[in-house]
Amino acid sequence: MRSIVPEPAALQTIRTSSQLRPVTLVPEIRLYQASEPIGVWQRTELAAGRTGLDPPFWAFAWAGGQALARYLLDHAEVVKGRNVIDIASGSGLVAIAAARAGAAAVTAYDIDPLAAAAITINAGANGVAVLAVCADVLDTDAPASPDIDVILVADAFYERDLAGRVMLFLERGYAGGADVLAGDFGRAYLPRDRLRALAAYDVPGLIGVEDSDVKHTTIWAPLSDGDG
Repeated sequence: MRSIVPEPAALQTIRTSSQLRPVTLVPEIRLYQASEPIGVWQRTELAAGRTGLDPPFWAFAWAGGQALARYLLDHAEVVKGRNVIDIASGSGLVAIAAARAGAAAVTAYDIDPLAAAAITINAGANGVAVLAVCADVLDTDAPASPDIDVILVADAFYERDLAGRVMLFLERGYAGGADVLAGDFGRAYLPRDRLRALAAYDVPGLIGVEDSDVKHTTIWAPLSDGDG
């Protein structure tokens, strides 16, 4: 499995559509971020010469990703020395935080080729190694490797079908012995009855992509047998 090597066109799209700047809740990490979604979406489709592309999730530091990245940097023992995967990685924020926290190896998955390119670029800008893979890992029956110690995901519960697939993947990984962490502020399809809260953060500066500027965002883990 090889990491994405960004093509010149992808580099051009990312660098002309966004600016490298610190993440609000995680200023230790810098990402290529856009100021608003519609313009970058239009420029991406123009560069590709076609419409109907996936939204540019890679161009923003979403609330769940910021909260989960903050949690990993504040609780480095969760990932230190361990093999980690980040699914629906987007910009790679969570994966980069895991690498900065001392993970032994980090693989970030996203189905958008431009996101995979952004992950590679962002990881390089932060001086960490993240293996970016453009693939739908949710189609597998189990986590990508039996050696995976930690599975991370953020902001992936906004559509019913996607949320169901993500939760099945997380629960399979958890049943196989991996630790699982999810960052989400409580989107419509977050299965709260199958999760327990570990921590919460107020994530500011989101008015350009959400319905309010601050989102109270929770770090979740699957319910264990002993949870009531």
